[in-house]
Amino acid sequence: MKIIVKILMATLFCCGMAGVAQAEDESETGLALPRMVSLRSSLINARSGPGSRYPIDWVYKQKGAPVEIIAEFELWRKIKDWEGSESWVHKAMLSGRRFVRVNNAGKNNLYAEPSEEANISAYVEDGVVGEVDKCPAPKSMCLIKFDNVSGWMPRDVLFGVYADEVIK
Repeated sequence: MKIIVKILMATLFCCGMAGVAQAEDESETGLALPRMVSLRSSLINARSGPGSRYPIDWVYKQKGAPVEIIAEFELWRKIKDWEGSESWVHKAMLSGRRFVRVNNAGKNNLYAEPSEEANISAYVEDGVVGEVDKCPAPKSMCLIKFDNVSGWMPRDVLFGVYADEVIK
């Protein structure tokens, strides 16, 4: 009887792990993987696995910060943040609204027009989060709104948009 229980437990464990492994290869929702989203709240527990029984690895405290969904498992999403850390969060803690985080150290130019020859309308420090208005062409600048100031920034200083992505 103990052998049957051990075999049954091993089978259930393997099947459960196969579900997680499959989630890393394909999307359960049918949406593209990977994809960018943002944090819905200013207090989000990020866990070591897809479920509330897993320990908390991180606590995110920056509402709107962009993260990349790299896998899905039932109601849980495996995310990668701007530092490359990976963890699992409940899908209710994520939003489809597009935000970016300035990742270039120091002072970054916010341009009045989508050109580095345009007038500088403001400076943005690294770590600041802004909402994406549009990224009209691949590898071009993006129009970003930081509170009440909008302007254009090069993609290479931003985390939250892909190089070839078009956002209208």
